[in-house]
Amino acid sequence: MILVRSILFNLFFFGSSVLLTIPAFAVSLIAPRQIKTWARFWARLQIAAVRVICGIRLEVSGWENLPPGPALIASRHESAFDILAWLALVPASCFVVKRELSLIPLFGRLIRVCGMISIDREAGGSAIRVLLRGGDRARAEGRYIVIFPEGTRVDPDEHPPLQPGVAALASRTGVPVVPVMTDSGLCWGRRAFHKTPGTIHIVIQKPLTGPHAREAVMAALQTAYGGT
Repeated sequence: MILVRSILFNLFFFGSSVLLTIPAFAVSLIAPRQIKTWARFWARLQIAAVRVICGIRLEVSGWENLPPGPALIASRHESAFDILAWLALVPASCFVVKRELSLIPLFGRLIRVCGMISIDREAGGSAIRVLLRGGDRARAEGRYIVIFPEGTRVDPDEHPPLQPGVAALASRTGVPVVPVMTDSGLCWGRRAFHKTPGTIHIVIQKPLTGPHAREAVMAALQTAYGGT
């Protein structure tokens, strides 16, 4: 049954994504400010679909810890579900994404129009400069900056070293840094075709206080994620 449900959801996910991308691309040419609304609708549609088809529900706690934007949401990243969740949960979000996504035909333009911060992970120092400029822009617009400090999806029991970009953004923007824990990988693995029924918990923790020194930010996030 899990296999059948997973097949049905993946067919829905990719089929609906393609169908929505085409009109969204047209909207991006005519009314680019509406693209964020399209993105949020797409995310909510997929979250509803995975609940109905696969029995995966979302439970969010700690809303009182999320300050008004701008703020830096530093979320653990265990599956693609985490991206859907934050697109759906906060209306004014700006994601830090890998540059490869912005090169996908049609879809790449939507990422750029949404004002996402596209980073070439192989570019070294120039990538940090792009990241900081994007952070400045997002702060000026009052947006939430969503970043996954591991830099990629990880298994639930995996705790790799965090990438330095999150500390650089925290220091540069000076906005509250909000650690977020998730267990999405238990239901929707990072490379798993199968989607296992259950409840995904997203826990919004208290913002980090004090000056955002690099070592303090990295240590606090590792602790928040259950690492050492």
